Amino acid sequence: MTLILSLAVAVLFGSGAYLMLKADLIRVVVGMVLISNAANLFIMSAGLTTGAAPIHPLSAEGTVADPLVQAMTLTAIVISFGVSALLLSLVYRVYTSHLSLDLDDLAAAEEREEAAIEQDAADERAAIAERAAADGQATADERRVLAGAANRGGDR
Repeated sequence: MTLILSLAVAVLFGSGAYLMLKADLIRVVVGMVLISNAANLFIMSAGLTTGAAPIHPLSAEGTVADPLVQAMTLTAIVISFGVSALLLSLVYRVYTSHLSLDLDDLAAAEEREEAAIEQDAADERAAIAERAAADGQATADERRVLAGAANRGGDR
């Protein structure tokens, strides 16, 4: 029985680790669920004792199953369910905003957004510098933006 439980834990953990290395967010979530199930099965198998149910009044004869292992496993199941629900809601939010669940596509989209932000900041600094050169004066906010650009080395 111990060998079967050990093999089940190993297969669940290995499958979960394999899925977590994939470039799809749904597979990552499923991999996390499999690993948490493997951990729950490991906790149950590590504390596995046979005996009567731990219900009061206890019988004087024989052994009693350990209720702490069952309580810890139930707690772990509830926590993993909550984490899974949170991850699935985050995956849904990512899908609605980017229309993709592929991690490579999401990384490329993030790089494009960062480049657009940098370009907007460079355009704003250039416009402020042109206004300051034309007017001969710059407002306090414009001087702060230009000083920040000079401290960072301007455009990279």
